[in-house]
Amino acid sequence: MICEFIPAPHYLFFSEGLPSLLYYSHFTAIIVALAIGMLVIYRGRKLLLNKLLFGISILFSIWSLLNLQLWVNNNSSVIFFFWSLFGILYGLISVMSVYFIYVFLTKQDISFKKKAFMFLIVLPIVVLAPTAFNLNGFDFELCGASGYENIYYLSYYTLVGILSIFWILGILIKHYGKNSISKKQIILVGAGIEFFLLSFLVTSFLASYFNDVGLIEDYSLEFYGIFGMIVFLGILGYSIVKFRLFNIKVIGANAMVFALWVLIGSLLFIEDILVLRIIISITLMAAIILGYLLINAVRNEVDQRVHIEKLAGDLKKANTRLLELDKQKSEFVSFATHQLRAPLTAMKGYTSLILEGEMGDTTSQVREAVGRIYDSSKTLTNIVDDYLNISRIELGTMKYSFEMLNLKDLVENVIGELKPNIDRSGLAFAFSQVPADPKERFMVHADTDKLKQVVANLIDNSVKYTPKGSLEVGLLKSTPDRKIVFSVKDTGVGIAPEVMPKLFQKFIRAENANKQNIYGTGLGLFVAKEIVAAHKGRIWAESDGEGKGSTFYLELEMAV
Repeated sequence: MICEFIPAPHYLFFSEGLPSLLYYSHFTAIIVALAIGMLVIYRGRKLLLNKLLFGISILFSIWSLLNLQLWVNNNSSVIFFFWSLFGILYGLISVMSVYFIYVFLTKQDISFKKKAFMFLIVLPIVVLAPTAFNLNGFDFELCGASGYENIYYLSYYTLVGILSIFWILGILIKHYGKNSISKKQIILVGAGIEFFLLSFLVTSFLASYFNDVGLIEDYSLEFYGIFGMIVFLGILGYSIVKFRLFNIKVIGANAMVFALWVLIGSLLFIEDILVLRIIISITLMAAIILGYLLINAVRNEVDQRVHIEKLAGDLKKANTRLLELDKQKSEFVSFATHQLRAPLTAMKGYTSLILEGEMGDTTSQVREAVGRIYDSSKTLTNIVDDYLNISRIELGTMKYSFEMLNLKDLVENVIGELKPNIDRSGLAFAFSQVPADPKERFMVHADTDKLKQVVANLIDNSVKYTPKGSLEVGLLKSTPDRKIVFSVKDTGVGIAPEVMPKLFQKFIRAENANKQNIYGTGLGLFVAKEIVAAHKGRIWAESDGEGKGSTFYLELEMAV
């Protein structure tokens, strides 16, 4: 049924004889709320805090649109239906504001019990909304449900709003200064949402209550409550700039300026001079406050940027100096290791001659002592070689001489050199190749000495870190993808999952490896990785965990 004394609206939202403040308050709040809500959800669709603010802005915008329809529409069925939804929107906005503050302060979702409690306090509002416990009549002369609202239903959802206000206040007091969020940020956001709920919810209730008891003739009082949302969103805009809330950063400044544009532009639609002066005063105060906050925030951003640029300049100088020192360190290590290598070579040579009997007969005690000297000098030589290789890699002076070689011959040569160590370890040893043809050649383009160093390192490591069990060396020729894969599989100490990603970095040794062999440097695998990379190959390891053995792989491109 159509209200006969109310003109039909133009373009759904416009009607004659209505106060200018109606459009100014509603359209301004809706535009600003939707702009902030859409911006926040666009920048973080998966973040709960962003979803909650988006939900509050959507619910508020729906409430404002429905409220605007009550003023301009003359269809009683539409008005009655929209009027019955106010309690639901009222309750949802209240509890979602509490939810928002919880997540804002704790950075995590609320418990199931709190969600259940929120659901239970809103449930009666939703269930009773389409019944006579909400609206029990309609006034066709005034074209509204004024005077037909159930006072208990109205009081209940208003109490939900009041409960939310005190609930939020309690949350703010509890968390004030107790987490990583600054006190100023808590005060700003807390005061903003409290002001919004207080102004919006209380003025809405008072407008209905005073009209029902005959103290006022219309609901224009609720226009002023809508401005609470604009204040809240303005504070959020400042918080976005100042505290990088919602990860939007400087875009928050755009939102604040946009809000001011909407506020000022809306003045063009107000004709009543008294109302115009009131609105100009409100807009001016908002512009002064938000402008002051924005200027301070931008000034702080500029100061921080200048400070960061200065720090970046200092860091660049420090980094240049560190690079110079690192180069000097590498040069020193290279020089020192070169100087150490010569006497170590002499020690190894003479002790080897003594052990082989070339220097005459010696007693068993002397041979044992010389043997220990030989083993120690060999260990020290390996350490010096590792450091020498590291310095060459860092200085970029590592030289490679590539040639065609049969990887099978190189592996057999290394096995022959390491065979005494393998035999002393008591490990079951095997060497296999695929294809199994003895005449099969595994040709690669490589530096013989450098590749021999890598192969020897992998086999020697498996011997050192396998106290018992077996050791298997393998060669595989994969003709389809033209790859040759060398592998060393053992039943040794294995590799823990947390060590595996950093196994080929400098100075990285697993705890179980340190226990098994205290003389390792943690450089061998790093050097091997760099050498293999220079060969355009790939090296990696696999293990099921500690105590379950490991397998190291070296993959190179097939030459022919």
